[in-house]
Amino acid sequence: MNADRKDRSDIFNRAWKIIDRDTSIPPEDKEGILKLIQALIEAADSSPYPRSKNNQIKTFTQEIISKHSLMTMVKQQADELDALKNLSLNLTSSLDLQTVLNAVVNEAMRLVKKARAAHIYLYSNGKLGFGASLNADGVVNQPLSAPRVNGITNSAVNSGELIIVEDISASPLYKNVSKEWVGSIISIPLKSNNSIVGVMNLSRSVIGEFSKSELRLLGLLADQASVAISNARLHKVVKDLANTDSVTGLPNRRALDERLEEEIRYAKRMKSEFAVVMMDLDGFKNVNDTFGHVIGDEVLYSLFNYLANNMRETDFLARYGGDELTLVMRNADLETAEVVTRKILELMKAYKFSFPNNKQMKLGITAGIAVYPIHTRNAGDLLRAADAALYQGKKHHRGTYVVARGSTGPLDVVAIRSREN
Repeated sequence: MNADRKDRSDIFNRAWKIIDRDTSIPPEDKEGILKLIQALIEAADSSPYPRSKNNQIKTFTQEIISKHSLMTMVKQQADELDALKNLSLNLTSSLDLQTVLNAVVNEAMRLVKKARAAHIYLYSNGKLGFGASLNADGVVNQPLSAPRVNGITNSAVNSGELIIVEDISASPLYKNVSKEWVGSIISIPLKSNNSIVGVMNLSRSVIGEFSKSELRLLGLLADQASVAISNARLHKVVKDLANTDSVTGLPNRRALDERLEEEIRYAKRMKSEFAVVMMDLDGFKNVNDTFGHVIGDEVLYSLFNYLANNMRETDFLARYGGDELTLVMRNADLETAEVVTRKILELMKAYKFSFPNNKQMKLGITAGIAVYPIHTRNAGDLLRAADAALYQGKKHHRGTYVVARGSTGPLDVVAIRSREN
């Protein structure tokens, strides 16, 4: 009896050692496997064939371990294929660069156990810039710190190679940094057509090596992220060209329509106002008639960019067509819109252009103002309201701005404001 117990104990201990050394078996699964082995040992112990008992026990033990290892490997490969499918779906579902970057950091956090934070820095023209981030608390796009000159991110760019730091506190790459920086981190250069387009960093709250499965999945993610980032950048370039006026370099009518829809959504969400100012260049026809359209285009480029460079960063100035401009001001009530419009009229007084033969040409601006949601509640009507107010200004008193009054509908009453107001 005692010998049988000792045999069972020896076999159980051998099984435990085999399972304990097998790093492919998740820790949470090991206890269940051992309980199963113990149950089979006890079942074999009650076998009516005592001579074959030990052989049965050993056979059962090895078979369980072998099958579990095989099932673990199959499960791991299935998980990797599933992860690869998710990567493909998430990274190809959008051509918007920020959406792509957000998807990458989200996938990175999902692929690695005990992940603390994922960061992406974009690389262009020899400079690194923040792209996206996500931490374990769910905080999105809040950079931890700018890449240090001799830090891991710049090192990954300069070497073009993956860098793994198993213990941040002991790494030369983290010399003289805060003692709170602990754990492990991996930095992967994102390459497309042998060019680095960015760097992906993923840190963990624990020290130690990354598993082979994690490294494979992060490598797959990095490869797909590189292609997705390049495609999104190319799409942005094409979109910018499609939304840019070829003469002035300012946003065009198409870009204006998109911006107005965006402002409508923002204003509804934030319960705020925004203003639209339609402007027409006075005296421009004389420029074309006197000097031709080539000089006319030069004047439009020079003047419109002069005004754009004097706008607030939050303002959106677009060429509406011909010699017309449209200004969209976020979080602007009527009073703010009037202040900005008066500033534009004053800027026109200071504008100078060197016409051929030192000839002098007088240029001015007339403007029409409409405010969401005072005058209307949709983009098309807002433009029409501002344009109708501009028409009234052009008709009755050039060099002024006119404010549309009333809600959506015919603008039969307008307020004409002179530059002196």
